Amino acid sequence: MILLLDAVAAVLLFLLLLGLLRIWRGPAPADRMLASQLFGTTGVALLLVLAESQAEPALRDVALVLALLAVLSTVAFVTRVLRIANADSAGEQHDA
Repeated sequence: MILLLDAVAAVLLFLLLLGLLRIWRGPAPADRMLASQLFGTTGVALLLVLAESQAEPALRDVALVLALLAVLSTVAFVTRVLRIANADSAGEQHDA
């Protein structure tokens, strides 16, 4: 069972590496945000697998905090995008 959990952890680490490449290459801010969401969900999964594999229940608490931070980062990104879109549309109306 431990060998299987270690294999799953290795696959999750590989997925994190792919997400890091997507953040690095872009091309759009939305792509980078989706990759950071991948970091959040994959990080939570990795922490839960490691918690079970190493019998370390404190990692479950860390996974919970990471999940909450991932949600907050998404809300912050969407709020910023909406503010920029509203500012752009208000600027276009004043120019006309």
